[in-house]
Amino acid sequence: MLIDPPTWPAHETVWSHLVSDLSYAELHDFAARAGVPRRAFDHDHYDVPQARYDELVALGATPVPGRELVLRLIRSGLRVAQRDKRGF
Repeated sequence: MLIDPPTWPAHETVWSHLVSDLSYAELHDFAARAGVPRRAFDHDHYDVPQARYDELVALGATPVPGRELVLRLIRSGLRVAQRDKRGF
């Protein structure tokens, strides 16, 4: 499980991305165990607020820079391209 630093501003906070570079099943399982709501899932990642960052790391998410998170997600074959997100 990977998480990038909370740097994405929205809704009066900043957000991190929680991803798996192994499987969506692993991602959904981790999120469920951590109490991250399914509505936070966005095609290939969960958006999580800054307030949850330290907790998710303590639960086992590995902190990585944003660039590394994206590259590992692409290499895993689990990345959903922006063009494929349109129309949802």
